[in-house]
Amino acid sequence: MSKKIVVLGAGTGGTIISNNLRRHLPEEWEITVIDRDDQHIYQPGMLFVAFDMQKPGRLVKSRRKYITPGINFVIDEITRIDPDKKEVTTLKHKFSYDFLVISTGCRIAPEENDGLLDAWGKNAFTFYTIPDAELLRNRLKEFDGGKVVLNIAELPFKCPVAPIEFIFMADWYFKQKGIRNKVDIELVTPLQGAFTKPKASAVFTASAKEKNIRITPTFELSEVNGKEKYIESVKGDKVKYDLLVSIPTTLGDRMISDSGIDDGIGYVPTHQNTLKALKHEGIYVIGDATNVPTSKAGSVAHYEADVVVFNIMAEIHGVKPEEIFDGHSTCFIVYSKGTSSVIDFNYKIEPLPGQFPMPKLGPFSLLKETKMNWYGKLGFEWLYWNVLLAGRHLGAPPTLVMAGKEVG
Repeated sequence: MSKKIVVLGAGTGGTIISNNLRRHLPEEWEITVIDRDDQHIYQPGMLFVAFDMQKPGRLVKSRRKYITPGINFVIDEITRIDPDKKEVTTLKHKFSYDFLVISTGCRIAPEENDGLLDAWGKNAFTFYTIPDAELLRNRLKEFDGGKVVLNIAELPFKCPVAPIEFIFMADWYFKQKGIRNKVDIELVTPLQGAFTKPKASAVFTASAKEKNIRITPTFELSEVNGKEKYIESVKGDKVKYDLLVSIPTTLGDRMISDSGIDDGIGYVPTHQNTLKALKHEGIYVIGDATNVPTSKAGSVAHYEADVVVFNIMAEIHGVKPEEIFDGHSTCFIVYSKGTSSVIDFNYKIEPLPGQFPMPKLGPFSLLKETKMNWYGKLGFEWLYWNVLLAGRHLGAPPTLVMAGKEVG
């Protein structure tokens, strides 16, 4: 009798895990991956679509192309998980499982923010989907001056460095257009500063000051008024804008909530070190679907995938899963077309200056804007499609490397 692993979602985490499990497990283990479509999107590129630095078509490829032979790839809408029966229901099928991997990601929900939909596509935009990024690109092309506000509606949100990238790239973009002196740029955030980690936040804040970019912290969004063009906080503070770039409320997949296994906003309660679901046996969670206190970013899903595969294999062999995930995240922050910074951190260790010795590409300078980091950013896209999705490694262990020293 075959044994079954079902993976929900064929994004970064789901694809890497499926391919690695197929490589390690005998044929008696049936691996099924389910997703609603066959379009795998390289999500970091959507911001660059907005600045007309990336063609949308380059960001989308067939999911099936990156899934190893011997894996059953199903295109269907997932409707429910029953953790007691160990069963997944889709529109057309039912799948039983011995192990389930939830990699369903997260989604923006602008309808959760009062007034935002009224302004959507008129004077409020985002870059978290390809169509939205294209709309923003068109608006930026015709923008001839005024105030640009990047607002983060609330926590958590996808990719904590994206807002910083946007304001730095907007500075570069308007300089290229020759109208930077006609544009005010402001980051309005619920965070205490530019970033979640104090030392990195101080570095980014200093860079923003040099570029004449304003940062307004601790702003909890209450309302978007598209008619009068301002956003208002729960305290009644108002920030006017001519062009609003919004990171709306971000929620987990609706199916997670419909299944009654979420934390109230669509994320699965997850052990932050083993990546097992806290309330249900046989379930692991990865990437943006988790509620672990680290970034919702592709690099995190990549590092988590190693841990999930390791722990599923351990359980199959009768060994207790290990608490080995440390919250590791690595992010490039593009400042302009030609320069970038890199940060590397985990649950306990903040981003620090130093060298990041990434095999094949590095070393890169940490917390420093350099041309070399820009080439690393470009190279990472190639590695993503050709190396990482296949579950192959770059040569570094899935532990944090900081300033040339490994931190466990």
